[in-house]
Amino acid sequence: MSFSPSHSVKAILGPTNTGKTYYAIERMLAHPSGMIGLPLRLLAREVYQRIVERVGEQAVALVTGEERIVPAKPRYWVATVEAMPMDIHVDCVAVDEIQTAIDFDRGHVFTDRILKARGLQETLLLGSATMAGVVRKLIPHAEIIDRPRFSQLTYAGSKKLSRQPARSAIVAFSARQVYAIAELIRRERGGAAVVMGALSPRTRNAQVELYQNGDVDFLVATDAIGMGLNLDIHHVAFADDTKFDGHQSRPLTPSELGQIAGRAGRHRHNGTFGVTGGTEGFDEELVVQLETHDFQPIKQVQWRNSNLNFGSIEGLRNSLELMPQDKTLTRVPIATDQHALEFLARNEAGALARGHDAVKLLWECCQIPDYQGISPAAHGEIVTRIYSDLRRIGTVRADWIAEQVRFCDNAEGDIDTLSNRIKQVRTWTFVANRKNWLEDPIYWREKTRDIEDRLSDALHERLTQRFVDRRTSVLLRHLKDKRMVSPEINSQGEVRLEGHLIGTLEGFRFTLARNDGDTDAKGLRGAADSVVAPEIHHRAERLAGSPNEEFVLATDGRLRWRGEIVAELAEGDSLYRPRIIMLADETLTGPDLEKVQDRLSLWLRHHINTVLEQVMALEAPADLEGTARGLAYQLFEHIGLLPRAAVADEVKGLDQDVRGKLRKLGIKFGAYHIYLPLSLKPAPRELALILFALKNGGVRQPGVTDIPHIVLSGRTSFLVDPEVDPRLYEIAGFKVAGKRAVRVDILERLADIIRPLVALDAGRPYQGELPAGAAEGNGFRVTVEMTSLLGCSGEDFSSILTSLGYRVRRTPKVVEAPAPVSPAEASEESEALDQVLEAAPASVEPVDEAAAATATLEETGPAEGVVPDAAPADAAPAEPAEPEFDEVWFPGGRRQNDNRRHEGRQRREGEDGQRQNNRPRHGKGPRRPDGEDRGHAGKPHNGKGRPDKPDRGERKDRRPPREDRKPVFDPDSPFAALAALRGKSE
Repeated sequence: MSFSPSHSVKAILGPTNTGKTYYAIERMLAHPSGMIGLPLRLLAREVYQRIVERVGEQAVALVTGEERIVPAKPRYWVATVEAMPMDIHVDCVAVDEIQTAIDFDRGHVFTDRILKARGLQETLLLGSATMAGVVRKLIPHAEIIDRPRFSQLTYAGSKKLSRQPARSAIVAFSARQVYAIAELIRRERGGAAVVMGALSPRTRNAQVELYQNGDVDFLVATDAIGMGLNLDIHHVAFADDTKFDGHQSRPLTPSELGQIAGRAGRHRHNGTFGVTGGTEGFDEELVVQLETHDFQPIKQVQWRNSNLNFGSIEGLRNSLELMPQDKTLTRVPIATDQHALEFLARNEAGALARGHDAVKLLWECCQIPDYQGISPAAHGEIVTRIYSDLRRIGTVRADWIAEQVRFCDNAEGDIDTLSNRIKQVRTWTFVANRKNWLEDPIYWREKTRDIEDRLSDALHERLTQRFVDRRTSVLLRHLKDKRMVSPEINSQGEVRLEGHLIGTLEGFRFTLARNDGDTDAKGLRGAADSVVAPEIHHRAERLAGSPNEEFVLATDGRLRWRGEIVAELAEGDSLYRPRIIMLADETLTGPDLEKVQDRLSLWLRHHINTVLEQVMALEAPADLEGTARGLAYQLFEHIGLLPRAAVADEVKGLDQDVRGKLRKLGIKFGAYHIYLPLSLKPAPRELALILFALKNGGVRQPGVTDIPHIVLSGRTSFLVDPEVDPRLYEIAGFKVAGKRAVRVDILERLADIIRPLVALDAGRPYQGELPAGAAEGNGFRVTVEMTSLLGCSGEDFSSILTSLGYRVRRTPKVVEAPAPVSPAEASEESEALDQVLEAAPASVEPVDEAAAATATLEETGPAEGVVPDAAPADAAPAEPAEPEFDEVWFPGGRRQNDNRRHEGRQRREGEDGQRQNNRPRHGKGPRRPDGEDRGHAGKPHNGKGRPDKPDRGERKDRRPPREDRKPVFDPDSPFAALAALRGKSE
């Protein structure tokens, strides 16, 4: 390539849609050889394919940073601007989009091509008209040719995203924005293609094809569409007017806005532009600039010295820092390759860079692009490894690059994951396309290209799956073309059109299989309603003639016909007459609607009268009068269940004849409730819950749908939910007792068990064996039968009894101490214990003998005349064992002292059931002879109005002998064997 001034340098300048690139291609092909530099790898691919179609593959070479297709003798070269081979001589050279020379990152490369890239016969510089002044200053002899735009560009103002016209491109400046807009367009309008500079060329081409062939009518893109992409765009909408340029977030310049807006309108078709997504509308001055393509001229372009000194790293640095001599040029900020150079100069790579060739190779390595956008240090580590291998062994180690490439070779994952892998593999594609960097470059070029292609295809598939709803796209095209075909409706109610599911028909409601949209969605809904109307008419006919078995009332208050919801209940004029609200679309109208409503009303009346037959009979019984009739009506009002306390006075006034009549109606007089036993079955209670809830808070309140499941489970009691209205438990047939809800009939059975126990005093003589649970003083103890009946025990069962009015008396249980053991017996027991522990060591836990001895001593006290050994000084005091209590329950209102007359001895106890001196009684003592003066509480007086106190010896004599207080062991316990051994010795 000649660097001398050409006799023919032409600057083809103008706005978009002027045919500049087309003109350059035609001029290049008119020469025997040529080269064109393009701003994007994607555009280079497009131009390469176009030229191949004209002259054949063997005549065209493609060179980009990540792709190199070079036949044996190419005549035409297509390259990105950075990859243009500057050492090749061709007749025609063209550089496209020269206004990119103002870019901080790439601008200096475009400036260098403007100044140095020359064809032997012709040089073409293509770009915006704003570059005219720069071209004149830098190349005074250049011919400037202005090309007018083929079509007009008009401002269309602001519109919502969902109201953008078809064939629109919505522009944003971050991947997050692009994805969010594309997702919204998919929901509202059927889908959108996505074009971003970060996508691989293959993925972008596939997305562009999706838009070009009409699968979608919308394109969501970054400013990547502003350079060279020839798309059929009618309207460009800016969702943002600021961008991050790699250094800062800044507003777009009018020239940049014009470059993007100019993509609207192709060839002779006019285009429009506007704003959307909350972006403020453009002011009048900016609109005029964009419509007339009249922008402020560019005065300076980025520049960096390209005549570099490779004598040393320091010389290279200095040459890069040279300042331009022309005021039209400004030195570019430190770029990525310079950052890499500074990093390598400080590590081992710097020590390897000695001599011209080594420094030149170092600079070539520093120019590896940071596709991943990682930190300068992380990118520097990669460059260092590559340069070190090249210097030490001549090529990059195959095992290391194989490991890096293998990490990228995975086409699974989401959009972001695949995008990151594509960025990573592009680095190795770039390395594979360098001359002599790899031992087998052809293999690695094919390998990395294959991986990038597969990742690109997978990314295109993920983008399409996420942002394109093909079903909606097909439907919208059918609506626009007025060619709506007959849909298919299967037995599940799925409505399909051309194989695409457009919605479901449940009962008399059609639901689109998509989110609610805007105008197009309404049109789609209208069309869908028209095609499902015949099916709705047939369903109305079938429902009107359906038998009762096909209808069900669920716990949520909704009526189902053949399993499909068709109506729901609402509060009516009376408890047993709720209203029916149809759940149907507007398609169900007129006679069809009336027939459906009449049939459902008839079924509901029949259902209530059948399930609550006994309750309904109490509304106006013929043979009852007065109080009995009023009591029956109250049961009717409360759906067959009344607390007895609420009608206690009325019940007391009923004679036996009237009670008999009420019992014939199924009424039972229980201890706690007056109720209809048959109405406590699950079906009546479920219906009662629904009817009650409709009048009191609605069927959506907590408990209405949950309690029926508990009823069906057969549980007799369960913990109450504090968020549930207690009245719902009562209506469901349960009484809230303490912490639990207990079934009404189970409470009555519990009362039947307790009633004979409280009528019996276990302290008096009783023939035969006392029933389980009997206690002195007309009380009772809790039995297994009681707890099993209610399905709970412990505190839960106690809370139930307390809530029912029972009161408990708790007295400590007597813990008897074992008899002392002689030394000989202790020795035998020790041997026996060792044998037992050896036989079953796992079942016996070690016992702290000192603690046991202390506990025994505390319980029994020392024997008379025996002084216990002093405890060791460092011995910790033993914790007393928790006392066990005997609990006796009494009916509410009865005081414990009322029962003392039935006992044969004085109980010196407090109200808590313990003796006032906090010492438990160990025995009843002998009954005093009749006629003895009992004085205070049945004890002899001492003449001072107080009972005589027996002396210590007398109380001590009353204690049972130690041999009568033998401990009882579990027969399976190892200590039972010791007890047996002791018995033999005795």
